[in-house]
Amino acid sequence: MGKLLGFVFGFLLLKLPGAILGLIAGHMFDKGMSNDFSRSGGFGRFFADNERLQSSAIFFHALFACLGHIAKADGAVTQSEINVALKLMDDMQLNENDRREAQQAFREGKDPQFPLEHILKDLKHDLHGQRIILQAFLEMLIEASFADGQLSVSEVEVLDKVAIGLGFGHKDLDRLIRKFEAELRFRQRQDAFSQARDEARSRAQEQANAWRDKAQQQYTRAPQYSDKQRLTDAYRILNVAPTADEKTLKRAYKKAMNEHHPDKLIAKGLPKQAMELAKVKAQDIQAAYELIKRTRP
Repeated sequence: MGKLLGFVFGFLLLKLPGAILGLIAGHMFDKGMSNDFSRSGGFGRFFADNERLQSSAIFFHALFACLGHIAKADGAVTQSEINVALKLMDDMQLNENDRREAQQAFREGKDPQFPLEHILKDLKHDLHGQRIILQAFLEMLIEASFADGQLSVSEVEVLDKVAIGLGFGHKDLDRLIRKFEAELRFRQRQDAFSQARDEARSRAQEQANAWRDKAQQQYTRAPQYSDKQRLTDAYRILNVAPTADEKTLKRAYKKAMNEHHPDKLIAKGLPKQAMELAKVKAQDIQAAYELIKRTRP
């Protein structure tokens, strides 16, 4: 639009030389508009095509801002919580400029006046309420909250607000938290954790005895992990009962893969930088299904 208007007005004023100058000015205007996403954290570089440019900006700004808000929920942001955000930036392979934008969004989230409801409303609107992508967003926050080895009551309360803001209920959040706990235990046996995750889990086990109240204890992981528990977690990952027949099991597996398969999530709007995180969940689902199939007669 900038190039078109520049060409027309330039031609009317100065004929062909004016049209050329107007075309150049219009191009600069269009370029400036496409890169002006400072209100959304400045993540305009994540996608080259204009159709998905703003969606990417809003998604990543909301993600890291919410991480900062969760980290600040219990009073002070610890170094381990900062490391979690940095690790997420590494997983997404952000370049130096993008990391600065993510860090700025994280700092915005720590502000006591951070407009959480407004940010979530914008995100939900921009993603057209696509439940699969919104669930992926919530699962990223849950995983990041767990990665420092602690999940305080205050953090759970913020996660609950996020869940409600995105259109999920309290039971949905509880199910996703317990599902991720199962994934953590399952991945341990599958040797799928990176060194950073192993260190985070070790810290979590050391601090488990220091958790103070019942609300926190309900999320504590079991200190021992038997084959029976592993199988139970496999059923939990697929969200199906152990008594389910083969048809129900297969349907649950396909549904879980449909919700977490990286290619489908990307097609529905999940930024490609989050693909590696989606791959891990898809691998958990596949491994859980294969384990169940092996244990059945």
